Amino acid sequence: MDLTSPEWDRSALLVIDVQRDFIDDDGSAHVPGTADIVPRLGRLVTAFRVAGRPIVHVIRLYRGEDVDLPRRQLVASGVSLVAPGSPGASVPGVLFPEGDVDLDTTALLRGEFQQIGPTEYIAFKPRWSAFYRTGLHDWLRQQDVTTVVVAGCNLPNCPRATLFDASARDYRTVLVPDVTSQVTPERLADARLIGTQIVESGEIVARFSPAEGS
Repeated sequence: MDLTSPEWDRSALLVIDVQRDFIDDDGSAHVPGTADIVPRLGRLVTAFRVAGRPIVHVIRLYRGEDVDLPRRQLVASGVSLVAPGSPGASVPGVLFPEGDVDLDTTALLRGEFQQIGPTEYIAFKPRWSAFYRTGLHDWLRQQDVTTVVVAGCNLPNCPRATLFDASARDYRTVLVPDVTSQVTPERLADARLIGTQIVESGEIVARFSPAEGS
């Protein structure tokens, strides 16, 4: 019995931490290579949107002491890093049909999903994994999702943690390497060892595109 191959008609796309402070060269926690993936990521998001599949842009919002340990001192020193309401916390408008989206930080910090399209949402996570202290698992189950497709910022940290937590919850997992920053052979090997399928964005876009002439 094949329990790891994607069920594309029951899939959801999780876009992890694609925010200005991580993308921009002058961002307070710039992650090299993230800006380069954004145009391709936009095409992948569009493919899921057109197919009517769920999309969740999972973001960080650092406030007070509720910051992961490696960055807690930095934020405590007064550095603005994906702070609620700051430009650095925003998601690039190129990922949305209507351009920039204003984050409802009050609702997001309460754990609510901000709906921005028929099947598209923004959600907040306080630590590495999109499943930690969030309602994502219950929400995905409500959408009848069995397959989690992960892309975004800094594979060794948040995308990797999300993949492992998704697998622990019995989701079929897919990593899209060409729209994920900081991909290395070692991290791809880690993902494969837990049954994650490695699939390029072009293949997924083609799969979701209507057949020519149909």
